[in-house]
Amino acid sequence: MTQEQNAHVYDENSIQVLEGLEAVRKRPGMYIGSTTSRGLHHLVWEIVDNAIDEALAGYCDHVQVMIHEDNSITVIDNGRGIPTGIHPKMGIPTVEVVYTILHAGGKFGDGGYKVSGGLHGVGASVVNALSEWLKVEVRQNGQIFRQDYERGTPQNSLTVVGQMEEGMRSGTIVTFKPDAEIFQETTVYEYDILEGRLRELAFLNAGLRITLTDERSEREKTDEFHYEGGIASFVEYLNKGKEVLFTPPVFTSGEKEGITAEVALQYNDSYSKDSIYSFANNINTHEGGTHESGFKSALTRVINDYARRYNLLKESESNLTGDDVREGICAVVSVKIPEPQFEGQTKTKLGNSEVRGIVETLFAEKFMQFLEENPSTGKKIVEKSLLAFRAREAARKARELTRRKSALEVSSLPGKLADCASRDPAESEVFIVEGDSAGGSAKQGRDRHRQAILPLRGKIINVEKARLDKILSNNEIRTIITALGTGIGDDFNIEKARYHKIIIMTDADVDGSHIRILLLTFFYRYMRELIKVGYVYMAQPPLFKISKGKNVSYAYSDKQLEERLNEIGRQGVNIQRYKGLGEMNPEQLWETTMDPESRTLLQVSIEDAAKAEILFDQLMGDRVEPRRDYIEQNARFANLDI
Repeated sequence: MTQEQNAHVYDENSIQVLEGLEAVRKRPGMYIGSTTSRGLHHLVWEIVDNAIDEALAGYCDHVQVMIHEDNSITVIDNGRGIPTGIHPKMGIPTVEVVYTILHAGGKFGDGGYKVSGGLHGVGASVVNALSEWLKVEVRQNGQIFRQDYERGTPQNSLTVVGQMEEGMRSGTIVTFKPDAEIFQETTVYEYDILEGRLRELAFLNAGLRITLTDERSEREKTDEFHYEGGIASFVEYLNKGKEVLFTPPVFTSGEKEGITAEVALQYNDSYSKDSIYSFANNINTHEGGTHESGFKSALTRVINDYARRYNLLKESESNLTGDDVREGICAVVSVKIPEPQFEGQTKTKLGNSEVRGIVETLFAEKFMQFLEENPSTGKKIVEKSLLAFRAREAARKARELTRRKSALEVSSLPGKLADCASRDPAESEVFIVEGDSAGGSAKQGRDRHRQAILPLRGKIINVEKARLDKILSNNEIRTIITALGTGIGDDFNIEKARYHKIIIMTDADVDGSHIRILLLTFFYRYMRELIKVGYVYMAQPPLFKISKGKNVSYAYSDKQLEERLNEIGRQGVNIQRYKGLGEMNPEQLWETTMDPESRTLLQVSIEDAAKAEILFDQLMGDRVEPRRDYIEQNARFANLDI
């Protein structure tokens, strides 16, 4: 057998055995999703989840998270502390088992936790494996224990390093520094990401106090999250700045067959139907599941029953649909389950079949009781639902104008769309361009095989302030819907998307930014799945053209301009500031903004749906005060010599 043939032999020597935590370091993505910023922050969630599990079990009421100067993290809880005795099966201290053995934890049998957010028992050991170093300190039975690790390997035995002082509570302190060998993209923690999730956890666990501290220079700050109102406070937070139909929010809770269900809801005057946030054991179930289905079913049934009982819905009128009764609702559904089953592409969809009936029964009974005890509120909810019903009928007729007979029938596409030759959505992309002038340059400079151009005339309607029937009467909106091919509302189907890259390309000025946010608001409210699957992007056109002799370069910010001028010198340099895309000729637009080999695109994602919801309402809603407050808090001021 030749050496080349031998290289392709598959036998017992081909099977690699990775011992201990070696497998985690070899394939970190299998355990934390990715080694990007998202995976970096996931390390914190794994340790925090362990602390929250102590709170769920009733032993912990304060969790502290600290970001240190070197971007190491400390998580402190005042729970029972990880057991420090010798593990009967492994023969080493239980703390060491938890931090060095995969699938070891108190979440598999009946003796540890009744309800747990950390389901797989891999959290602590995975964080240890992917950290340059980790230190764990346990306060328990009057003593303070400590053990140190480097890249998952114990550096010493679990040792008693001191005695607990009088008044000191038991608990666990974990400090770790992510390994730059694993997280090569970044090891810098973003305060806003940690803040959003920790606030969410405080809402979901009424009475729990969570403290976040940033010790990094020039960023030093501390926030404390503590909400006795639990998810009712969460709904108030989400509805902040909106006109609500009633206050305080409706809150219902109950327990059946070992499953606890909580629902809080409040209606506002918006037209959104997507403001329902569901959680199972504190895990955000972005894809919904049986608990959310049970809530939606009960909501529709109860409002229809109430409307019929009190003659708010005439006999001749058909029942209100789920879309009708959910218009303007803001709701949080939270369940705590001993044995949750997750499914879906991202494992964030609850699959327990028994949960649907339990949530439906518990919520329906208490919500009907609320409506009967608050008839004026009940009437407001039904009247809003009836308005939504009538608008839905008008929208259905308007939507007919946007439907395409076939994804391949070019004759049904809008005339202003310069389509690409390819019919493969995976390689096709469409640039939504501001204005006919820029559209003309883009059409001439594009790759006609795979790049389509859709120029828009003026600004589209602000969808945050209008119902769907009015939105669909807007010509530019109809053009976008028809060009993308997915449909909208009940007709939306991501499989029919004609392009897997939808690129918003606007001028780098105030008007361009406004058009961009109008488009993003439309996609977020009515085609959110496009953002979720990663199809929406923003082009990054240059601000400056820098010429010196025959050399031409571009700068995309004032900082880049300064850096470039420092490189080439300022003598004999001609600087052109682009006021808009239309000032570029086709070759320049292709070279700087459209060429896949050299361009920069920003992919739009939704890291925190609750925060996005609030921000869209602040910036695009009817009320001026929240928008003014946001501008005052976030504006950057310039010193001008006049």
